[in-house]
Amino acid sequence: MSGEDNLLKLVEVEAPDDQDYHLQEQVGFILRKAHQRHVAIFAARIGDLTPPQFAALAKLRDVGETSQNQLGTLIAMDAATVKGVIDRLKARGLVELSKHEVDKRRLLVNLTAEGSEAIERLIPLARDITQETLAPLTAKEISTFMKLLAKLA
Repeated sequence: MSGEDNLLKLVEVEAPDDQDYHLQEQVGFILRKAHQRHVAIFAARIGDLTPPQFAALAKLRDVGETSQNQLGTLIAMDAATVKGVIDRLKARGLVELSKHEVDKRRLLVNLTAEGSEAIERLIPLARDITQETLAPLTAKEISTFMKLLAKLA
């Protein structure tokens, strides 16, 4: 075998095999693991609400009364999912539903006084959850990470 053949064999061995697939290197797998970590931190701090329920309350805090469908759009949930979230929040007395004055088919959702109190109490915890989730990163890494994630969303 010539020196050139040996060099080619060396290059072939060192070159990544495009046919290899390692699950732990795939974006979906890594995102899922990061999400699981975040949800575990969330559950440890805010055990009585799910992240989607919290998102609904937080967005209602921001925008005030809105239609159920619009709320779903604002928090990236389909109509069926947001309906379930709203139904559970309503059962707990955190939101109230009313019919639109003109379009009676439209359901409007708004925070109750109890819902407003709850979300105001939970916002500082949510900030802590974000900090704990991102704690392994430096400030510069957090900035880059958030910008990159936003590009994927």
